Amino acid sequence: MGEKVAIGSLEDFESGAATKVELVGHRIAVVRIGDDFYALGDRCSHADSSLSEGEVYGEDRELECWKHGSTFSLDTGKPTTLPATRAVPVYKVTVEDGKVWVQLP
Repeated sequence: MGEKVAIGSLEDFESGAATKVELVGHRIAVVRIGDDFYALGDRCSHADSSLSEGEVYGEDRELECWKHGSTFSLDTGKPTTLPATRAVPVYKVTVEDGKVWVQLP
């Protein structure tokens, strides 16, 4: 398994929004929806745009790329709309004692 890295505290992440985090060669979009956290690779698989700049769709658990409108599942990283056709990486996120952690591969 990979390295578990602390990326901040609960207060550092706004609910309903994506936050860009850079860790050891990984660019990650961290999304908070209420008490749930998700982490995806922050590069759209269609055009290499930053997903953390996109819209979060909380009810659908999706993150939209701001550039061309592709949406990605927060659970699987798979695109749910075109033009993207390839998934982005998904990272496991845990919360312990008010700190948010990401598991790197």
